[in-house]
Amino acid sequence: MSEYTGADLFVDALSEYGIDYVFGNPGTTELPVMNALVDSELEYVLGLHEDVAVGAAAGYASVRRQRADELDGLPVGVVNLHVAPGTAHGLGNLYGAAMAGAPLVVTAGNHERDFRAEEPILSGDLVELTDQFTKWSDEVLSVEALPRMLRRAFRVACTPPTGPVFLGLPMDVMREETDAEPEPLGGAVQNPGRGDPSAIEAAADAIAEADNPVLVVGDHVGRHRAWSGVEPVDAAVDLAEAGGMRVHGEILGYEVNFPTDHEQWVSNVPPSEDVASTLFHTDTLVFAGCSTNTTLWGHENPLVPEDATVVDLTDEPWEGGKNQPATVVTGDLGHVVDELADAVADRIDDETREERLVQVDAMKQLAAQQMDAMAEDEAPEGDARGSKADLVDAMHAVAPDALVIDEGVTARYALLTRWDFAPGHLFGNKGGGLGYGLPAAVGAALAEAEREDPRTVFGFVGDGSYLYYPQSLNTAVRHDLDLTVVVPDNRNYRILKDNTAAIFGGEVDDYEYVGMDFEPAVDLAANAESHGATGFTVEHREELEATIGAAVAAEGPTVVDAFVHD
Repeated sequence: MSEYTGADLFVDALSEYGIDYVFGNPGTTELPVMNALVDSELEYVLGLHEDVAVGAAAGYASVRRQRADELDGLPVGVVNLHVAPGTAHGLGNLYGAAMAGAPLVVTAGNHERDFRAEEPILSGDLVELTDQFTKWSDEVLSVEALPRMLRRAFRVACTPPTGPVFLGLPMDVMREETDAEPEPLGGAVQNPGRGDPSAIEAAADAIAEADNPVLVVGDHVGRHRAWSGVEPVDAAVDLAEAGGMRVHGEILGYEVNFPTDHEQWVSNVPPSEDVASTLFHTDTLVFAGCSTNTTLWGHENPLVPEDATVVDLTDEPWEGGKNQPATVVTGDLGHVVDELADAVADRIDDETREERLVQVDAMKQLAAQQMDAMAEDEAPEGDARGSKADLVDAMHAVAPDALVIDEGVTARYALLTRWDFAPGHLFGNKGGGLGYGLPAAVGAALAEAEREDPRTVFGFVGDGSYLYYPQSLNTAVRHDLDLTVVVPDNRNYRILKDNTAAIFGGEVDDYEYVGMDFEPAVDLAANAESHGATGFTVEHREELEATIGAAVAAEGPTVVDAFVHD
């Protein structure tokens, strides 16, 4: 056991790159790495399901990415999975991490190379499994290549636009002796650079010549906060003010990319064809850092008018002009938006800006009515349960500066319309697949615990989402995390009922539903306590604030099961 192996080199590389935690769920092919971890200072964060481990690593990495410039090491989550079934188990939240741009280095143990010809149990093509959800997917086929591939994996994960990478680690490579050492990263990770000056000029001309330009900000704006050298959210404000533009958040946007208390902020755009096409109905649209900017199912008509002028500001060439022809400016979004704001300011006079702001105010009033209708439910007569809006108001009253990880699904618009979040205070399930939010909240709480002055961390997770991975709480309890999970509990997959009515017409009550109600209901507070957390149940709206306050004040992880009406 005295020889130095590939597994030892792997662990030493993590330490050299400033990694403190390895998330995972181990199996036999991971034992070389598990043994190497014993004598290291790295801490293993056990998830009781591989997808829990991936989601927790993604939540951890996303929160750290926001303050990457303050860290001694890299803002990377490292997660180790177990051959083909374990890797397949982790794909749901690997997809979520890819959509969220979480910088992850995902690894998985694999069978020995010369043993695979026998097609052993648990075997499969790990690279093919993960390729579609990663920036780079590969397998280390020799211990000599291990230092180079690890260095590359960390740089690729951290290079904007950030995202997951995957490396397969065969058991024989991890057990092989080596005298190699970890390779240095080779200097700070660079931002994507400034945009093409001629493209910025063309974009500024388009905004200046518009009748009613609209700015739509996406999550890639907020993700550049620690990389740019220019605060991209501030730059977006400068651009909106210079152009007199109304501002929306992209469809399924989940970071804070523009201050929602700004007078030119109008709304997030919901994934509804009718509402989205109404908000996008203008002569000139500027998309900044957008990626998920379309509906949940096919739309009959274009969301963007076919004769509209479109400007696409992006750090990801694939996203530029993806769904409609556009003037594309590619580069670091802080610098691109900042330079475009200056160019627009030089082209537009105060009188034109004031004329445009009148149109902004008119649309703001119209959109407010639509958003408020989506955010508030009318209580049935005699129903003591709170609404989703009541629940959000109670959370805000208890901890207005909290860090919130959102997978409230149908409660999402209550959160977005009733809480003005500062940059770095909101993250969510951008991919849309259930089961990301609760593990990500655990990882976010772990990241927040590293700070000198940690914020309250809320996981705002619908009951359907919570039931995917309630065992996530076991990880939170094991690490004594200060996490409060608030569950808007309506005991059904409400989103599917809403979508049924949206697709087929009529009202929700017009239909019978198959497989969408939780009968018998699960006692979520008891479930939380079975994992060692503290559980609370709230059946009456008047008890919401006091109960959430008690949960936040309690030591360790807590779960508030809040009954809500639809």
